[in-house]
Amino acid sequence: MRITVETSVAAPIGQVWLAYTTPADIVKWNAASDDWHTTKATVDLREGGDFSSRMEAKDGSMGFDFAGTYTKIIEHKRIEYSFGDRKAEIEFVSAPNGIVVRVVFDGETTHSVEQQRGGWQAILDNFARYVEAKQKV
Repeated sequence: MRITVETSVAAPIGQVWLAYTTPADIVKWNAASDDWHTTKATVDLREGGDFSSRMEAKDGSMGFDFAGTYTKIIEHKRIEYSFGDRKAEIEFVSAPNGIVVRVVFDGETTHSVEQQRGGWQAILDNFARYVEAKQKV
């Protein structure tokens, strides 16, 4: 089952791309809710390179690692990766007011489609808010 989420970011592609692929930025936007955060991120942005993010509840009650391997990189346009036996693709598409970021990923069976879509969408919405706020500074 494939699930799609997307957001629009009112910023130039260079800023959007860097914020999506830079560990120092990832730790600032990569959370689905205010009670979670990403404590560490690594990125080796090349085909065959690995990435990881450590996501934790702010109260310390739980956490998990999200990690995978990049399988295709087209700068400023597309990122594809595998994580476990699943795959995801991120498209960066020019739009009249900035960039549409679209993520398509393989769902899993532990959580409902609605829960998965909601979590990934919340993270993507945080990303858009972060990039737009950073641009204003």
